[in-house]
Parts: sequence; C-alpha cells; structure tokens
Amino acid sequence: MVIDKTLSPSDLSSAIDRFWKLSATKILSIEKNGDSATPVYTVNGRYTTRGWTEWTQGFQFGSALLQFDATSDEQFLQIGKDNTRNKMAPHLTHEGVHDHGFNNLSTYGNLWRMMHEGKIPFVSWENDFYELALKASGAVQAMRWTPIPGGGYLYSFNGPQSLFVDTIRSCRILMVSHGLGHYLHSENDVRVNLLERAVQHLRATARFSVYYGEGRDSYDAWGRTAHECIFNINDGNFRCPNAQQGFSGFTTWTRGLAWAMCGFAEELEFLGSTNYLTELASDGDELILALLKAATATCDFYIKHSSSDGIPYWDTGAPQLHRLGDYTQRPAEPHNDFEPVDSSAAAIAAQGLLRLGRFLQIADPAKGQHYVQAGLTVARTLLSDAYLSLTQNHQGLLLHSVYHRPNGWDNIPSGRTVPCDESSMWGDYHARELILYLQRLIKKEPYLSFYTPLGKHPAK
Repeated sequence: MVIDKTLSPSDLSSAIDRFWKLSATKILSIEKNGDSATPVYTVNGRYTTRGWTEWTQGFQFGSALLQFDATSDEQFLQIGKDNTRNKMAPHLTHEGVHDHGFNNLSTYGNLWRMMHEGKIPFVSWENDFYELALKASGAVQAMRWTPIPGGGYLYSFNGPQSLFVDTIRSCRILMVSHGLGHYLHSENDVRVNLLERAVQHLRATARFSVYYGEGRDSYDAWGRTAHECIFNINDGNFRCPNAQQGFSGFTTWTRGLAWAMCGFAEELEFLGSTNYLTELASDGDELILALLKAATATCDFYIKHSSSDGIPYWDTGAPQLHRLGDYTQRPAEPHNDFEPVDSSAAAIAAQGLLRLGRFLQIADPAKGQHYVQAGLTVARTLLSDAYLSLTQNHQGLLLHSVYHRPNGWDNIPSGRTVPCDESSMWGDYHARELILYLQRLIKKEPYLSFYTPLGKHPAK
C-alpha cells in the first residue's frame, strides 16, 4: 500500500456526504423490494440469500441504525427498531453459530449504545430490553467452548475442533454481557466468567491463528493468518491450520485477516479504556502486549500485501495471483481476468488500522499515525466511484465484495471470468460503520465504540 501521509478525515467530508445519500437509497430499496429471506450478497445487483448460517440479518437491520446515527433520519431508526424487535430474537438463543457479536451488537447493541449517547431518548424499559438481549446473547455465545491446555476458545459452526479467526469479533458480546453484570450458569450451577472466557479466546486466536515469522512452519510470515485452526479435542492440542473460505491453511484469506485486525484493535480499546482489565486473574500487561503484537502484525501484513490503493485481493496466495505481476505496486483491478479483489475485507481492515493507530498514539505517536494514515488511505479508495454502487437499480452499496470463492458462490457477470461488481451485507454494513467512525471524528462527536455505556471513552 502507498500510504498518503497528508490525508485527514476532513478531506473526506464531501465524499462522506455522498456516501450517506447513496446508502439511504440502498436500505430503502432492500426494505421495499426484498423478500422474506435474509439478504447475504447480490447477484446482478439484487440481494439474494445463501444458506450456510444465519449471520447477516443483524447487518441488514444494523445498517438502518447506522444510517440514522449518521443522518438523524427517523425513518431509518424505525426500520432498525421494528425489525430488531420483530425478527432478531431467534439470534439471541441461536446455539449453533459463532456470530452473536455480529448479529446482536449490530442491532440491540447499536440501539443500547445510541440510547446512552443521547442519540435517541432514554426509555427505561427499552434500555432493559436491550440489556437483557445482550446479556443472554453473550452467555449463549460462551456456551460454544472447547478447553485447551492453558485456556480455550469459542468454537465455530464446524464443531468443537474448529477455531475461526473471524470469531474474534464475537468476543465483544461476551465483554458487553460481563460488563452488564451477567455470567453463564453452567453444569452444577458453575458460574462462568464471560470476560475470562473472552480473554482466553483472544489469547488462543493470537497464539494459533496469527503467525509472527518465528519458524512455526515453512510458510510462517509476520502477520499472516489462518482462517481455521484444527485441534484434537481429546487432548486439546493444536493439529494444523485450515481454510474454509481461503485458498488453503497456508495462505492468507484477507477477510479473515481483516477480522483479526479489527477485532484485536477494538478489544485493545475496550481493555485499555475500561476498568475490566483489573478483574482478570492473568497478567494484564502481558495480555495487552500479546494482543498488541497480534494487532500490529496483522495490520503490517495487510499493508504489505495490499494493492497500492489499499484494496486486497481475496487471498494473498490465490493460485492465479502471480499472473497479475506485482499487484502491490499499482491500484487494485476489480475487473482483471485472474483473481477477484475483496472490498469487504478492505472496509473491515480500514477500521482496524484506524483503531490500532489511535490506540498507539499516546505511547508512540509516529507509529500510531502510520496506521491512521493507512486506514484513511483505504477509506478514500472505498469512497471513490470505483467502489461505490452509484446506480439506483443496484441494491448493494460497496462493490467488488467476495463471499466464498472456493465454493463458487459469488456471481461472475456476463463477459467476466472472476466475481466483481457485486456487494455483500457484511461489506455494506462495515463500510457504513467505517464511515460513521470517520464522521464522528470530523464532527468531534463521541468516539464510536461497542462498549460506550460501560466505561469512559478513549481520548477524543
């Protein structure tokens, strides 16, 4: 990536205004013309579904809440509130997925946050409703637990042997549930501390899902990630890296990399900006250093392996990527003939870069600013005509998103050889979250965090 060291958030103001106008039309189109199924990704510009797990509905309704947050347009608040109340309850008790932090913080969590920020009126029963939902969601998520020597992890929908790198962002729901005074009541009335369980998952992800160039295998490189780690559940020992949506266990699926970047950065903010670190039995300073190492390594890998404009291809080891030559030295090419880019990875990664940079700025201002500028560089590209859906008949917002390349689920338009020109619900949501984050910085509004009602804000 070629990082623009002069770019500031305010330089993006006019592009941000256009973004929210486009975003409004997309949300209303889906609300008016969508069917009853959960929208997952677009095919020829129209949102459709794809059965695997129910992990995107929270992004759909959460997008309306972010739209309201950014624009104060009440119709979007109503869309988000009504759909959360009427359709999201099954996600609170869904014991078969690792996605509670996606679905429920995007809906109940955003409403709870905005109520405590004064964005919407504080209504006692509504606050209690949102808090009960978040408490329950955190405890149910914590039930998917595999113990390993020295800790454990929240296992993926593949089963107890499977640690997914993207589950790191679901740790947030355990942290919020704990902050609200909740715990998991397990067998024989054992009380499971949700914060301890979340931290153990963070440690496992940092240890097994992220590589540090320390000779762990022949493909060990600073910041590379494995989508899935496989464990022997009989004795808890790590067996091998694997991939569900990446090319292989020894290459880096860039959306998984982005989840790690964003997840580690957010949870560093949480632990650094609240008092919960003092509750942990483990060494707090050592924990922060471990998470910071993982966040820094993954962000460095992203910067090194992205195109010059900050957009990654879907996997850094994709089999035809070599046919593009040194793609890092020029802007990404969504319409190339060999391998697709993934803008959704960029939207997630940009927020990770920005948050890590802000976290580092107190102790190391120069290093922190490096990551901030990288995040701004990615955001500027995503706000450009090349990545925003500008036509009314396309329901997506962020173009050139990829879902599951190995399974061939993504649409390849007529006349093309690889997926392009399509959107995903997670890509659109995280683009909105990224732009709201930047807008709040520009307007000097409260810092955007998932845990706002639980503790002090990071430095403004």
